[in-house]
Amino acid sequence: MQVTTIGLDLAKNVFQVHGIYKDGEVAFNCALRRSQVQSFFESLEPCLVGIEACGTSHHWAREISKLGHNVKLIPPVYVKPYVKRGKSDAVDAEAICEAVTRPTMRFVEVKTPDQQAILAVHRTRDLIVRQRTQTINMLRAQLAEFGIILPQGIYHALGFAKDCLNGEQPDLPEVAGDVIFELCDQLLFLHSKILHCSREMTQIAKREKRVALLRTIPGVGPITASAIVATIGSGKQFNNGREFAAWLGLTPLNKSSGGKERLGHISKMGDQYIRRLLVLGMTSRIRSIRAEPEKFDPWFADILSRKPSRLAAITMANKTARMIWAVLTRNEPYKVRTA
Repeated sequence: MQVTTIGLDLAKNVFQVHGIYKDGEVAFNCALRRSQVQSFFESLEPCLVGIEACGTSHHWAREISKLGHNVKLIPPVYVKPYVKRGKSDAVDAEAICEAVTRPTMRFVEVKTPDQQAILAVHRTRDLIVRQRTQTINMLRAQLAEFGIILPQGIYHALGFAKDCLNGEQPDLPEVAGDVIFELCDQLLFLHSKILHCSREMTQIAKREKRVALLRTIPGVGPITASAIVATIGSGKQFNNGREFAAWLGLTPLNKSSGGKERLGHISKMGDQYIRRLLVLGMTSRIRSIRAEPEKFDPWFADILSRKPSRLAAITMANKTARMIWAVLTRNEPYKVRTA
């Protein structure tokens, strides 16, 4: 009898596979070494394979798909309800096998190597930005210990670091001066790496047609646009713009019951990186709207008049997410609405 469905639980070295026949009877639940996975799936007739969307999952989805199998990636949060009891690789593989057969299950689109390459640049830049922030905080704290208050802001810290490396060091004990010098050198090094990654993203934005389309949307720059294209591709896995906004965690939680509708704060369930980029972009745009409101859609001015700035930025990010979905799925540039 042919195996119809397989749940594959990924790991670093030892993978677990759970397979069932058409009638639901268990065919196998066994462990495989990494080197055995390819040959194992080569020996099987094409079937449905479920994998949790996690590290290396897109690579294995592409490799197994080449062998003729129908591979589906499932968000881990949607697999958890099918775990019966306990926690083991065998139980997880069984839960994945069960979840992938559900008719209402939601899946993750398999990324191409090019998409993952773009995301690698984004993840690296995000890491270096956090390291730069940590270095600035440490620099300000160390200087404060000697009564030297460095104004807040990246450019104040960068200016101080450049002056320090040029020999304009504050009057400090020799050991402390060496520490400050090393922190300044590290800060400028990290800043140069961030600029390099940003230039790389700008070059990617010029090459990718879909990134260029997204950049026609007000408030969406090359970094945000390339991150979105690398993450969701064409966006056609979402039925509408609201689904995409909900996937980003920009829609309010619904806690309605008994015919009474109760909407709470945004869910924050989804891609945190893209959500942060969109909110930051809208926060920056709010300044422009307040400076010259006559140049913008009256909808934005109305939102700002009724809501605090932070809440308005999230509302604008929600609307921008819907615009992004429309531009990607229609493959057309954004058209400014005229009164």
